[in-house]
Formats: sequence, C-alpha cells, structure tokens
Amino acid sequence: MRLNKYLAKSGVASRRKSDELIKMATTTVNNEIILDPAYKVNEIDQVRFDGKLLKIDNEKIVIMLNKPEGVITSVNDPFNRKTVMNYINYKKRLVPIGRLDKDSTGLLLLTNDGDLHYFLTHPKNQIIREYDVLIESVISPEKIKRMARGINIGDGEIGKAKVTKQNIIKGRNQVRLNLRQGKKREIRRIFRSLKIKLFKLHRINFGGVHIGTLKESESRLLNEKEINRLKMGITSN
Repeated sequence: MRLNKYLAKSGVASRRKSDELIKMATTTVNNEIILDPAYKVNEIDQVRFDGKLLKIDNEKIVIMLNKPEGVITSVNDPFNRKTVMNYINYKKRLVPIGRLDKDSTGLLLLTNDGDLHYFLTHPKNQIIREYDVLIESVISPEKIKRMARGINIGDGEIGKAKVTKQNIIKGRNQVRLNLRQGKKREIRRIFRSLKIKLFKLHRINFGGVHIGTLKESESRLLNEKEINRLKMGITSN
C-alpha cells in the first residue's frame, strides 16, 4: 500500500493532504523518515505520524456537524482558535470532508474513511453541495446565466453555481445554490465578482445528505443508508 493511502486509511488526512504532510518529514516507517508519498508500506511495517504509531481502523464512520459561525474547519490550529474538532466527541481520528470558512455555517461531514474522503473531494466527481445564502438584492436573469456558465473569480479560477430558488425576506434575498466544484471560498468569490453583498452562507446538503433538523453545534453519526448514498455519488437537483 502506498504511504499516502496508508495515512488516509488511518484517518490522518485526505490522500492529497497526506502527500503534503509526508513531504514535510512528518512520517516515519520503521523509524526512518520517508518523504515519498508513493513509498510502499508492508503489513509488518511500523508507520508513525508525528511520532504516533498509526493503525488502519477498519470501522469506518461519517459524522455530520452543524458548524457554527466563527469556527475554523481544521483538525488543529497553530493560533489556538476554536476548531470543528471542539464539537466532536468521538475517539476515532477524524478529518473534515472539504471545508466551510470561518464565517460560514451548516453541514460539515467528517470521517476516518480515506477512500470516501478522496471520492467526495476530487473535482472530477462533481459531488453536489447545496447552500442557502442571504444577499442584498435579487439576482438578475443575466447574472444567473453567468453564474451557471462560469465566472472569473480570480487566481485563474472559474466559479460556477446554479440558482434554484430566490425569496425576498425582510428586504433581503434568500437564495438556494447548487455547486459541484467546491473551490476555496467559491460562493463568496462569485458574489464579489458580481458586486453583490453577501450576508450569510449556510450549507444544507452535501452529496445528497441533508442537514435536516440538526441544531447548531450538534453532531450525529450518519446511518448506513446515508453513507451508501455518499459512496454512490447520489445528489439532489
């Protein structure tokens, strides 16, 4: 098994993130620092990450968290800020599937299943994310078409979003959006490019799994049906 896959299956990080961690000299095999993510690990090898012996956990779980505002989506933070892990009370080593920025709220999935993490976050799989956003005005039909085609959001990247619903509430517009890319701060960058002020961003669905009635700051285990839905890439329209 490749070393990066071993780290992912041990719940350290996604396979792509494990590549970065290995190259930072964080990982040893039989007490020797290994910098090659493709290094082949045997069953009898002892693999350590940051000095801790790793073991592949065959019991895979996925947890849903309703992330509150002001919380960092990270396993740990060098500045000692509050992270999503402060709200998770499970002994297994879990990592977030994708990210919600500090000011965004709503559905965040965490898992110890490296293969599922890889599947759900790889851009080629186009896994849907659904959001409710609160903005200052109605989005014109022309701008809705631009969002669907793709908008330059800077750094050589194109942001895309599908508007499925608009509803004026107390003078502000609540919009439901679907995304399939999951680029860093993509929604915020889209509205910045459109010169539309965004007040709130809340994720309600990831890969066909809905946040439902889960209260802010609370978490729960996904059931088998929900996990199978994620694995099959079933999405809502």
